[in-house]
Amino acid sequence: MTNTSTVDDLAAFVVAADRADLTDGALWALKRNVLDSVACALGALDGELIPALRAHAVQFSGRPTATFVGGGRASMDQAAFFNTALVRYLDLLDTYLAVGGLCHPADNFGAVLAVAEHQNAGGADFLLALAIAYEIQCRFSAQVPVMARGLNHALQLAMSVAAGSARLLGLGAAATAEAIAASAADNVSLACVHAEPVSTWKGISPAVTGMRAIHAAMLAGRGVTGPRGLFEGPGGLVQLFGQPIDLYTADRSLTAAEHTYLKKYCSLIHGQAVIDAALALRDGYGIGGADVARASVEVFQGAYDVAGGGAYGGKEHPRTKEQGDYNLKYLIAVALLDGQVGPEQLITARVREEDVQELLARVEVRPAPDLTRAYPERTAARVHLLLRDGREVHREQLDFEGAPTRPMTWERVVDKLHWLGEPFAGAALRERIVAAVEDLENIPVTELTGLLAEVSPVADRPRSRHRL
Repeated sequence: MTNTSTVDDLAAFVVAADRADLTDGALWALKRNVLDSVACALGALDGELIPALRAHAVQFSGRPTATFVGGGRASMDQAAFFNTALVRYLDLLDTYLAVGGLCHPADNFGAVLAVAEHQNAGGADFLLALAIAYEIQCRFSAQVPVMARGLNHALQLAMSVAAGSARLLGLGAAATAEAIAASAADNVSLACVHAEPVSTWKGISPAVTGMRAIHAAMLAGRGVTGPRGLFEGPGGLVQLFGQPIDLYTADRSLTAAEHTYLKKYCSLIHGQAVIDAALALRDGYGIGGADVARASVEVFQGAYDVAGGGAYGGKEHPRTKEQGDYNLKYLIAVALLDGQVGPEQLITARVREEDVQELLARVEVRPAPDLTRAYPERTAARVHLLLRDGREVHREQLDFEGAPTRPMTWERVVDKLHWLGEPFAGAALRERIVAAVEDLENIPVTELTGLLAEVSPVADRPRSRHRL
């Protein structure tokens, strides 16, 4: 630590960041996550809430300088809002896990992309700004137990988007510090957004935070100042969390993307291993939901609290998409019935159907001390099924494809993009999007956003029914 404030150290880190701080492995991981974010955005285009969000963004848009995924242009802040909401909507985006909570670094993508397009930036500059955002968000998450203290991870997102935006806007260290401080002070979000009954606000909260962070960065560039005591000052983050906060800004490495989890299923990260185990039992024993008399699931404490009926509320009667993807009882039931947990399993009509509601009532979720001790290094789960014919089958899932222990390859993320994007883009367009992301450091950002503008906002072909 230097004698300057933490927010000044953080701003200096942002301004000094260089492409050499991104190793080849970190750059590869970041581009893989960019492709993953694009896949998530494409797959969400027919989401039930999406037309309302697009209409809102169009209504409040000013001078169009950025592109909507799915075509059309809007002001930078509204494009950031809409595209961030798309990336988050299916709950298929990347995740970083820490002892006191988690964050979704992909929440930075839509906002940083919009600023990059507004600035007519090159792909290399966009990737560096995104890597800075990833690094700040993940380092703060690793140091500070945000969710354990009752706050939502939009707090660190406010800092990371402001930082990435400031870098693309070319702000100096002083203005960057003002942007980070103003954005964070004004976006202290509450963890109750995850509590039952889970609302649609949970999914669009990061989009609102990103939009506001862009405004903070733009205003800082016009001379507006922020509370520089963000960390150490009275009522600052150190006092709020009751601990020192050291983001190790002397370490200039930008490797956060290498430590993220990717997802195969439309579910919070805590459900990935559970779904994997359920599907392995279904496939391995040739059974379906109708064969299951009872199911019990053991998970780590955080998964139980958020999605199993613990601290954030009961999970007996999900009625909406948001309640379904935050409900381990629903997720295991629909996995056993449908053999998949994709976009089709998270529409309101499917969540409410009698077969899945009846089966989830026979699912028990409980925390296991040994699994809790293994978190966050592992998000292990155990699934036990009692079948109607009297057999008992079990599976322990230590990790899953997409975890840092089994990273999802570039080829598998390409598969994910084809699976999710098939209804909205022909094969040739999808291949051009993949190629653009693969070569992103050598092309202008507008080459990628131009391709995303060619994607249809309306599904014109069915999505493959094969799971990823």
